[in-house]
Amino acid sequence: MSSTETPIRITAARLHRVRLPLVHEFRTSSHRKTELDHILVELEDASGAVGWGEIASPSDPYYAPETVESCWHIAERYLLPALVGQEWGTPEQVPRFWAKVRGNQFAKAGVDVAAWVLWSAVQGVPLAKALGGTRSEVTAGVSLGIEPTIDDLLIEVRRQVDAGYPRVKLKIAPGWDVEPVRAVRAEFPDLDLHVDANGIYSESADHLTALVSLDEFGLTMIEQPFAPRDLLAHTRLQRAVQTPVCLDESVETLGDLETALSLESLRVLNIKVSRMGGLTVARAAHDLAQQSGIAVWCGGMHEFGIGRAANVALSSLPGFTLPSDVSASDKYYARDVITPTVTAHQGVVRVPATPGLGHAVDTELIAANTISSTTCVAT
Repeated sequence: MSSTETPIRITAARLHRVRLPLVHEFRTSSHRKTELDHILVELEDASGAVGWGEIASPSDPYYAPETVESCWHIAERYLLPALVGQEWGTPEQVPRFWAKVRGNQFAKAGVDVAAWVLWSAVQGVPLAKALGGTRSEVTAGVSLGIEPTIDDLLIEVRRQVDAGYPRVKLKIAPGWDVEPVRAVRAEFPDLDLHVDANGIYSESADHLTALVSLDEFGLTMIEQPFAPRDLLAHTRLQRAVQTPVCLDESVETLGDLETALSLESLRVLNIKVSRMGGLTVARAAHDLAQQSGIAVWCGGMHEFGIGRAANVALSSLPGFTLPSDVSASDKYYARDVITPTVTAHQGVVRVPATPGLGHAVDTELIAANTISSTTCVAT
């Protein structure tokens, strides 16, 4: 990747807090959600070109410490002022402007993605190509929440299998683990199936018994069974089971990944653009995992179309050999913020071949669903 002949200079940056309802309530081990507030980031350069990103943080501090309110504060108070008025040649240079800001990966991710989208649009290349992607299509999987009953869960799994998705991820929690998985596996013996605990388990005897019992169902992975910082517990479980352990919340930085690799805490990595602070770090994590022989896939945060399109672009990199959470927009939203929306045909999503994000941003829909907004301009 070469730098532009004329450096990009951001003259204005805007935040839009947008609320969209979910078409189906989603429940994890910690919370339920029927609607989502995400912050859309709009960067404008001196030529008038615009790049969009998405801060897809949860509203509550259950998945990670960040919330919509904390991300708004960090982006408005620190990230945008550090970037507006600055010149840069490639997106990899952008994080240096907020290098003193620790953590706050979700907030950083939205601005970083917007910089990548702007740069690729100015360069006239698709976002996937700018990142080094090699695929024209990516395989998508779906994530299903905890349902009221096992019968309800089986109905949802059947719906997604009939839609052509080759992989289904089930959210689990103590008391909702072995029996739901047993039922799904009995109904769908050949399905690519994995489970995600979002760090709710401990190393108590009953929790470990349940987790080890999952080994009999031929799962693709057990994702994040223990708390984010408890890497040694993941190491011990990986030694006790044949099923690959996948890390998600445990890996926010490249340093986290290096530590987890040294401890042999994982065999699979869920790379989330939002959790890792943007496309710049996510791509570097892909490279490190690939060098280390670790399988990777791209996880999601129920992104609106902007973040979903960025995930599709990232998933086109060669190391993403497992189905990623880039399912069609209509699984989550009746109307999305991009056109055309992300669609899947028999579980396969096309990687856009047009410059930038590869989708038009529906500014009218954004305006109609905006809760609050703010602008930072160069002085």
